[in-house]
Amino acid sequence: MSLFDLTGKVGLVTGGNQGLGLGFASGMAKCGADVVLWGRRAARNEAAADELRAHGVRVLAQEVDVTDEHAVADAMREVVAEMGRVDCVVANAGASSRPESFHEMTSEMYHDLLAVSQHGAFHTLREAVRHMKQRADDGDPGGSLIACGSLMAIRGTRRLEHYAAAKGALLSMVRGIAVEYGRDGIRANVVAPGFFETDLTRSTYGDAPADGARRWSRYPVPRAGNPADLEGITAYLMSDASVYHTGDLIVIDGGLSVGL
Repeated sequence: MSLFDLTGKVGLVTGGNQGLGLGFASGMAKCGADVVLWGRRAARNEAAADELRAHGVRVLAQEVDVTDEHAVADAMREVVAEMGRVDCVVANAGASSRPESFHEMTSEMYHDLLAVSQHGAFHTLREAVRHMKQRADDGDPGGSLIACGSLMAIRGTRRLEHYAAAKGALLSMVRGIAVEYGRDGIRANVVAPGFFETDLTRSTYGDAPADGARRWSRYPVPRAGNPADLEGITAYLMSDASVYHTGDLIVIDGGLSVGL
């Protein structure tokens, strides 16, 4: 058996129908795990599900708005009924907006972002822990929680203070979960991508600049990240190879943060 063989495991990814979320989901499927995708757009969900089914795994796609805690709880129950169990949950769904400056950020903009990126992650992780804790109490301990974080949780960035606040809170939440539920075999970690080219980053920052080569020359690995760069870390954290790895912040940024 391969060290990262995920056959027989079930993983769930919120916001899993594109971008980073699809990168997390692809890492699961390529190693044999069955996958559940949560997203708000049915057509995009099904397109992503078809892509993942090409790896020979079962895929369940559900329309779920993670800001609605009752919808999250209902969907988690449906997942367990349909798939039998959940071994790994990736809280990835997020939103972004970029005001002209912090002092021009509206309360609506601030709370709308936190509703998805912070509160949505809370709803998701709470339901995941409930399921995994019940399994542990029934004699089947174990599970892996992954939160998609950001370097902004530990570094200052102009005009994205609301995004940084959400990711900083998420890091603290995950570390609390790791401490509280380690004895149940539940581990929790944050994966913090650097700059990845996705629809979300393009909508926030615009297309890559014409002087892209000069920009990426600051990176030890001189390019932007892409969703496939998350597949390996996902396979590791979902696999039994990571059963002693919890409470960590794992940076995937091409070496930018250490290079600085």
